[in-house]
Amino acid sequence: MTPAVRSSRPMVLAGGTVLLLALGLIALMLVRPSASAGSGPTTAAPPDSSVDVGFARDMSVHHQQAVEMSFIVRDRTSDEAVRLLAYDIINTQANQRGMMLGWLESWGRAKSSGAEPMAWMGHSFTPRGDGSLMPGMATDSELDALRAAKGKKAEVLFLKLMTVHHRAGAEMAQAAATSADTELIRNLAAGMVRGQQSEIELMADMLEKRGTKP
Repeated sequence: MTPAVRSSRPMVLAGGTVLLLALGLIALMLVRPSASAGSGPTTAAPPDSSVDVGFARDMSVHHQQAVEMSFIVRDRTSDEAVRLLAYDIINTQANQRGMMLGWLESWGRAKSSGAEPMAWMGHSFTPRGDGSLMPGMATDSELDALRAAKGKKAEVLFLKLMTVHHRAGAEMAQAAATSADTELIRNLAAGMVRGQQSEIELMADMLEKRGTKP
């Protein structure tokens, strides 16, 4: 009798484990629908015409040029302060751009559209065809001039172009921070406003040290 009892214990334990796992799976199946139902409005993708989607698209393009200009000046000067600023802009704005493009993908929204830039702000801006796709963006000729410049000349040109770029970017971000529906965009945009205004002040000081103004 004893051997029979001993051999049945593993079977009883295994059966109990399977039962617990089954009960756990049932509990998860019961909980998931109620959680998703309760969070429906907060997780729904914003519409294609929303501030959130329009801002994510436009600011991604705006950021892309800021990163491009920063890479250019990084290789045109040996000044540590300017190179550090360029490095910070590259890292910050490339990261923010990646976040916005990721959100667009998760929302099922295209990363670009045929709508006019800034339409989500209630603005009408028609690209001039010279590379300046939105307010604050540098033209193709200005980028060419930056590529051709060296040393102090490159530093001054970069700081002036980036100041204009940041001012327009901060205006866009402020509009999104106050008008977007999703907390993701409101929080990101508010952080952009603070960061770019701080860098505008820094660049004004850097230009003054170089004997010029924004």
